[in-house]
Amino acid sequence: MSEEIIRLHYDINDEDFSAAGEASSGVKKTLSALGVSPETVKKVAIAMYEAEINAVIHADGGEADIEITPEEIKVVISDRGPGIPDMEKAMEPGYSTATETVRELGFGAGMGLPNMKRYTDEMYIDTKLGEGTTVTLIVKI
Repeated sequence: MSEEIIRLHYDINDEDFSAAGEASSGVKKTLSALGVSPETVKKVAIAMYEAEINAVIHADGGEADIEITPEEIKVVISDRGPGIPDMEKAMEPGYSTATETVRELGFGAGMGLPNMKRYTDEMYIDTKLGEGTTVTLIVKI
């Protein structure tokens, strides 16, 4: 991989489950084309997909900004949703505030944040009630 920094940007549409995952899929293809190890690509794709889906389920969409360097992949997903009222509870596997309709579609199992943490080397969450949430995911190369 070259020494240059690669920056990508994706818009995440609100409540568009058919398009959900397009950003993480695009990043997965880019990382594979750059020769990043399959294990690292998998970790980034899973963590990013979870964050992307959360923006669709719980917020009014958002955006994903990705920075790829020779040392790490940094994914920042920002949304305009209600924020996370209880971060400790939200980090518990199985805890979800998803609607019944979302669950019927196969989403909202309460594993999003735990999976993001599991598949990254660093994870930071900045959330403000009534304003939105920004999740930063870092995977070392």
